[in-house]
Amino acid sequence: MKLYKTEQEMFWAGEFGDEYVERNQNAKLLANNIFLFSQILKNVDSVKSVIEFGANIGLNLHAIKKLIPEVELSAIEINEKAVSILETMGDITVYNQSILDFNPDYKRDFTFTKGVLIHIDPEQLPSVYNLLYTTSKKYICISEYYNPTPVEITYRGHKNKLFKRDFAGEMLDKFSDLKLVNYGFIYHRDLNFPQDDISWFLLEKSNP
Repeated sequence: MKLYKTEQEMFWAGEFGDEYVERNQNAKLLANNIFLFSQILKNVDSVKSVIEFGANIGLNLHAIKKLIPEVELSAIEINEKAVSILETMGDITVYNQSILDFNPDYKRDFTFTKGVLIHIDPEQLPSVYNLLYTTSKKYICISEYYNPTPVEITYRGHKNKLFKRDFAGEMLDKFSDLKLVNYGFIYHRDLNFPQDDISWFLLEKSNP
C-alpha cells in the first residue's frame, strides 16, 4: 500500500475504507442526499462544475447530477475500491489520491465536502482549507459534524479518527472575501430524509 502523511489517510485507503464502501451502497441514502442538496443548491446561481473532496462511491455526486443534469463532475477519492465504483458513473473526472496530495488543475464553480473534514488530521486542515478555496471559482460547501470548539470523538471503536469543530467558521476567518450564504441542519430522526446529524454551510467568494 502507498505510504501517506497521516494515519487517517492510511485508515481510509485501507481495509476500513473498503468496509465503508460496502456499508454505504443504499438507494435510501441517495434519496436523502437529493433532499439535502436540493436545500443547498437552491441558494446558488449557475453552477456548471462541481468537485467533491472525498467522494467515496459518489452518492453525493449522483444526487447533484439528478438536480443539475448538465453539471460537470469531478471527485477526489483515496480508496481504490470506492474509485472503481465512482468511475462507473461515466462522465466524471476522478483523482484517485489523497486530498492532501491534490494539486488543483482548474477551478470549479462549486467545491464541497460531506463527512470528510471530520476525518482529516487537524494539523492538515489549513492545507485542505486552502485547497477548497483555491479550487473554487465561486461556492464552497462544508457539510460536516459541527462543534463550536474542536473535540475528538471515538469513531466505531477507533481513536484519533473523528474530529468535530467549526470548519466553516475557520474558513470564514481564514479568507476575508468569503461570506456565509446559508446554513442548515438535518437530524438523524427526520421522518422522511434523515442524515447523520449533518450541519451544512454554504460559503461564497465575494471576489471570484
